[in-house]
Amino acid sequence: WNMSDGGKWLLPLIGVAALIDSINPCAFSILLLTIAFLLSIGKIRSSVLAIGSAYILGIFIVYLVIGLGLLQTLHIFDTPHFMAKVGAALLVVLGLINIIKEFVPAFPIRLGIPHAAHQKIAVLMEKASVPTAVVLGGLVGLCEFPCTGGPYLMVLGLLHDHATYFTGVGYLVMYNLIFILPLVLILLIASDRALLAKVQAWQQGERKLMRWGGGAAMIALGLVIFAV
Repeated sequence: WNMSDGGKWLLPLIGVAALIDSINPCAFSILLLTIAFLLSIGKIRSSVLAIGSAYILGIFIVYLVIGLGLLQTLHIFDTPHFMAKVGAALLVVLGLINIIKEFVPAFPIRLGIPHAAHQKIAVLMEKASVPTAVVLGGLVGLCEFPCTGGPYLMVLGLLHDHATYFTGVGYLVMYNLIFILPLVLILLIASDRALLAKVQAWQQGERKLMRWGGGAAMIALGLVIFAV
Protein backbone atom coordinates (compact mmCIF):
# COMPACT_ATOMS: atom_id res chain seq x y z
CA TRP A 1 0.00 0.00 0.00
CA ASN A 2 1.01 3.62 -0.37
CA MET A 3 1.39 5.30 2.98
CA SER A 4 1.35 8.77 1.46
CA ASP A 5 -2.29 8.13 0.55
CA GLY A 6 -3.69 10.72 2.95
CA GLY A 7 -1.16 9.52 5.53
CA LYS A 8 -3.88 7.23 6.90
CA TRP A 9 -1.36 4.64 8.09
CA LEU A 10 0.97 7.18 9.67
CA LEU A 11 -1.10 7.93 12.79
CA PRO A 12 -1.80 4.28 13.81
CA LEU A 13 1.83 3.26 13.15
CA ILE A 14 3.14 6.13 15.28
CA GLY A 15 0.61 5.35 18.04
CA VAL A 16 1.57 1.64 18.11
CA ALA A 17 5.30 2.46 18.09
CA ALA A 18 4.85 4.91 20.99
CA LEU A 19 2.93 2.31 23.03
CA ILE A 20 5.64 -0.32 22.42
CA ASP A 21 8.34 2.21 23.36
CA SER A 22 6.42 3.21 26.51
CA ILE A 23 6.67 -0.30 28.02
CA ASN A 24 9.91 0.63 29.72
CA PRO A 25 10.68 -1.48 32.84
CA CYS A 26 13.72 0.64 33.82
CA ALA A 27 11.81 3.94 33.82
CA PHE A 28 8.95 2.24 35.73
CA SER A 29 11.37 0.85 38.35
CA ILE A 30 13.08 4.19 39.01
CA LEU A 31 9.73 5.99 39.32
CA LEU A 32 8.47 3.38 41.81
CA LEU A 33 11.74 3.51 43.79
CA THR A 34 11.49 7.31 43.92
CA ILE A 35 7.85 7.18 45.10
CA ALA A 36 8.70 4.56 47.76
CA PHE A 37 11.65 6.65 48.97
CA LEU A 38 9.58 9.85 49.14
CA LEU A 39 6.81 8.13 51.10
CA SER A 40 9.40 6.54 53.44
CA ILE A 41 10.79 9.98 54.38
CA GLY A 42 7.28 11.23 55.14
CA LYS A 43 6.48 13.25 52.01
CA ILE A 44 2.74 13.93 51.56
CA ARG A 45 0.97 12.76 48.41
CA SER A 46 0.87 16.22 46.75
CA SER A 47 4.65 16.47 47.15
CA VAL A 48 5.13 12.94 45.74
CA LEU A 49 2.91 13.85 42.75
CA ALA A 50 4.88 17.07 42.12
CA ILE A 51 8.28 15.33 42.24
CA GLY A 52 7.02 12.33 40.22
CA SER A 53 5.55 14.69 37.59
CA ALA A 54 8.90 16.51 37.37
CA TYR A 55 10.65 13.14 36.76
CA ILE A 56 8.20 12.31 33.93
CA LEU A 57 8.60 15.84 32.51
CA GLY A 58 12.39 15.32 32.42
CA ILE A 59 11.96 12.13 30.36
CA PHE A 60 9.44 13.87 28.05
CA ILE A 61 11.74 16.88 27.42
CA VAL A 62 14.84 14.78 26.70
CA TYR A 63 13.00 12.40 24.33
CA LEU A 64 11.31 15.29 22.52
CA VAL A 65 14.61 17.22 22.13
CA ILE A 66 16.36 14.09 20.82
CA GLY A 67 13.49 13.55 18.34
CA LEU A 68 13.45 17.16 17.13
CA GLY A 69 17.24 17.13 16.69
CA LEU A 70 17.22 13.89 14.71
CA LEU A 71 14.24 14.99 12.58
CA GLN A 72 16.02 18.27 11.75
CA THR A 73 19.18 16.31 10.85
CA LEU A 74 17.21 13.97 8.56
CA HIS A 75 15.67 16.96 6.74
CA ILE A 76 19.12 18.51 6.25
CA PHE A 77 20.70 15.34 4.85
CA ASP A 78 17.53 14.21 3.06
CA THR A 79 17.96 10.43 2.91
CA PRO A 80 14.53 9.09 1.83
CA HIS A 81 13.35 5.68 3.12
CA PHE A 82 16.69 5.03 4.82
CA MET A 83 16.00 5.86 8.48
CA ALA A 84 12.64 4.06 8.64
CA LYS A 85 14.41 0.87 7.47
CA VAL A 86 17.30 1.42 9.92
CA GLY A 87 14.78 1.91 12.74
CA ALA A 88 12.85 -1.21 11.65
CA ALA A 89 16.08 -3.26 11.59
CA LEU A 90 17.01 -1.93 15.04
CA LEU A 91 13.51 -2.80 16.29
CA VAL A 92 13.89 -6.42 15.19
CA VAL A 93 17.39 -6.68 16.75
CA LEU A 94 16.27 -5.12 20.07
CA GLY A 95 13.19 -7.34 20.12
CA LEU A 96 15.33 -10.45 19.58
CA ILE A 97 17.76 -9.38 22.34
CA ASN A 98 14.83 -8.89 24.77
CA ILE A 99 13.47 -12.35 24.02
CA ILE A 100 16.89 -14.10 24.06
CA LYS A 101 17.67 -12.45 27.42
CA GLU A 102 14.55 -14.07 28.92
CA PHE A 103 15.59 -17.57 27.78
CA VAL A 104 19.37 -17.11 28.21
CA PRO A 105 19.95 -14.90 31.29
CA ALA A 106 23.75 -15.10 30.77
CA PHE A 107 23.44 -13.48 27.31
CA PRO A 108 26.22 -10.85 27.27
CA ILE A 109 24.28 -7.93 25.72
CA ARG A 110 22.37 -6.06 28.43
CA LEU A 111 19.73 -3.47 27.57
CA GLY A 112 19.17 -0.97 30.35
CA ILE A 113 20.65 1.89 32.28
CA PRO A 114 24.46 1.55 32.47
CA HIS A 115 25.92 0.80 35.92
CA ALA A 116 27.94 4.03 35.79
CA ALA A 117 24.69 6.02 35.98
CA HIS A 118 23.25 4.15 38.99
CA GLN A 119 25.16 6.16 41.61
CA LYS A 120 24.18 9.49 40.00
CA ILE A 121 20.55 8.34 39.95
CA ALA A 122 20.69 7.46 43.67
CA VAL A 123 22.16 10.88 44.54
CA LEU A 124 19.45 12.71 42.56
CA MET A 125 16.74 10.58 44.17
CA GLU A 126 17.91 11.42 47.68
CA LYS A 127 17.74 15.18 46.96
CA ALA A 128 13.94 14.71 46.67
CA SER A 129 13.17 18.05 45.00
CA VAL A 130 11.34 19.07 41.82
CA PRO A 131 14.46 20.41 39.98
CA THR A 132 16.53 17.27 40.74
CA ALA A 133 13.58 15.09 39.67
CA VAL A 134 13.57 16.82 36.25
CA VAL A 135 17.33 16.12 35.96
CA LEU A 136 16.76 12.50 37.09
CA GLY A 137 14.09 12.02 34.43
CA GLY A 138 16.36 13.58 31.81
CA LEU A 139 19.22 11.25 32.81
CA VAL A 140 16.95 8.19 32.63
CA GLY A 141 15.65 9.30 29.20
CA LEU A 142 19.19 9.81 27.94
CA CYS A 143 20.43 6.45 29.26
CA GLU A 144 17.35 4.58 28.01
CA PHE A 145 17.31 6.04 24.49
CA PRO A 146 20.10 3.84 23.03
CA CYS A 147 18.31 0.65 24.10
CA THR A 148 14.68 1.67 23.51
CA GLY A 149 15.15 4.08 20.61
CA GLY A 150 14.30 1.58 17.84
CA PRO A 151 10.60 2.54 17.60
CA TYR A 152 11.55 6.24 17.79
CA LEU A 153 14.10 6.03 14.95
CA MET A 154 11.59 4.16 12.82
CA VAL A 155 8.93 6.83 13.48
CA LEU A 156 11.41 9.62 12.68
CA GLY A 157 12.18 7.90 9.37
CA LEU A 158 8.47 7.63 8.57
CA LEU A 159 7.90 11.30 9.46
CA HIS A 160 10.82 12.35 7.27
CA ASP A 161 9.40 10.38 4.33
CA HIS A 162 5.69 11.12 4.72
CA ALA A 163 5.23 14.45 6.57
CA THR A 164 6.51 18.01 6.45
CA TYR A 165 8.90 19.09 9.21
CA PHE A 166 6.21 21.01 11.13
CA THR A 167 3.64 18.21 10.82
CA GLY A 168 6.41 15.91 12.04
CA VAL A 169 6.90 18.08 15.13
CA GLY A 170 3.19 17.69 15.95
CA TYR A 171 3.41 13.92 15.57
CA LEU A 172 6.53 13.86 17.78
CA VAL A 173 4.72 15.70 20.58
CA MET A 174 1.85 13.18 20.28
CA TYR A 175 4.34 10.26 20.30
CA ASN A 176 5.99 11.51 23.47
CA LEU A 177 2.67 12.13 25.24
CA ILE A 178 1.72 8.49 24.55
CA PHE A 179 5.25 7.45 25.58
CA ILE A 180 4.90 8.93 29.09
CA LEU A 181 1.26 7.86 29.61
CA PRO A 182 2.06 4.59 31.50
CA LEU A 183 4.38 6.55 33.82
CA VAL A 184 1.60 9.07 34.54
CA LEU A 185 -0.82 6.22 35.37
CA ILE A 186 1.75 4.52 37.63
CA LEU A 187 2.42 7.81 39.43
CA LEU A 188 -1.29 8.50 40.03
CA ILE A 189 -1.86 4.99 41.44
CA ALA A 190 1.41 4.35 43.30
CA SER A 191 1.50 7.75 45.03
CA ASP A 192 -1.35 6.39 47.16
CA ARG A 193 0.58 4.72 50.01
CA ALA A 194 -1.98 1.90 50.28
CA LEU A 195 -1.56 0.96 46.61
CA LEU A 196 2.23 1.32 46.29
CA ALA A 197 3.07 -2.22 47.44
CA LYS A 198 0.50 -3.67 45.01
CA VAL A 199 1.95 -1.68 42.08
CA GLN A 200 5.52 -2.75 43.00
CA ALA A 201 4.42 -6.40 43.20
CA TRP A 202 2.64 -6.08 39.83
CA GLN A 203 5.72 -4.50 38.25
CA GLN A 204 8.00 -7.27 39.54
CA GLY A 205 5.53 -9.97 38.49
CA GLU A 206 4.99 -8.58 35.00
CA ARG A 207 8.63 -7.62 34.27
CA LYS A 208 9.21 -10.86 32.32
CA LEU A 209 6.01 -10.45 30.33
CA MET A 210 6.86 -6.79 29.58
CA ARG A 211 10.26 -7.76 28.20
CA TRP A 212 8.99 -10.79 26.31
CA GLY A 213 5.83 -9.11 25.00
CA GLY A 214 7.68 -5.89 24.21
CA GLY A 215 10.33 -7.85 22.31
CA ALA A 216 7.72 -9.72 20.26
CA ALA A 217 5.85 -6.47 19.51
CA MET A 218 9.09 -4.78 18.37
CA ILE A 219 9.89 -7.64 15.98
CA ALA A 220 6.33 -7.60 14.57
CA LEU A 221 6.33 -3.82 14.01
CA GLY A 222 9.83 -3.94 12.44
CA LEU A 223 8.69 -6.66 10.00
CA VAL A 224 5.55 -4.63 9.11
CA ILE A 225 7.74 -1.64 8.17
CA PHE A 226 10.02 -3.86 6.07
CA ALA A 227 6.97 -5.32 4.33
CA VAL A 228 5.81 -1.88 3.19
